[in-house]
Amino acid sequence: MTEDTQATVHVIDDDESLRKALARLLGAAGFRVCSYTGAGDFLLNWHDDGPGCILLDVNMPGGPSGPELQQALAQRVDALPVVFLTGNGDINMGIDAMKTGAVDFLTKPVERDALLGAVSAAIARDQARRDAQARDRDLHAGYASLSPREREVFAQVTAGRLNKQIAGDLGTCERTIKAHRAHVMEKFHVHRFIDLIKIAIRLDGK
Repeated sequence: MTEDTQATVHVIDDDESLRKALARLLGAAGFRVCSYTGAGDFLLNWHDDGPGCILLDVNMPGGPSGPELQQALAQRVDALPVVFLTGNGDINMGIDAMKTGAVDFLTKPVERDALLGAVSAAIARDQARRDAQARDRDLHAGYASLSPREREVFAQVTAGRLNKQIAGDLGTCERTIKAHRAHVMEKFHVHRFIDLIKIAIRLDGK
């Protein structure tokens, strides 16, 4: 079973018959489907339960439009990727949607392969975001586990200082610095010096 079959497609459209048709098509392709009558319905009932994407109608009466919902969700760190569906093939609207982060802009009636391809791409993007966030959490947890002295050694090692130089700066022996360095690498679960450099760069950028 692939990762895509574990993901959820959130279908937001005011057309009940279309929602049902999309749910059947996506369900047959192995996706889990949740349907909503509009943007308000989605905001009230959605909760983050794993990788997924939003299949979003552009024009929905009685509430926020698809683009308005996309813009609101874009402010969240857990925002799901959006694939737009529209009955009106407005090129400028599609360009604007893509500029603001939409994965695709499809017109109704949508072809099966185009829909599934866009949904798969959106879910892959969401999974990549989740993986990156998980890596960042692991890095921060690793750094938090360092002792004050290990943090000093980590900072100097990743600044290119030699063990002997660090020992002189910290008033200890080179063997002690080597031990601290080994502990730092163990807590970050890495085995190469270059990996410590990469970690320092990522932490510095957060």
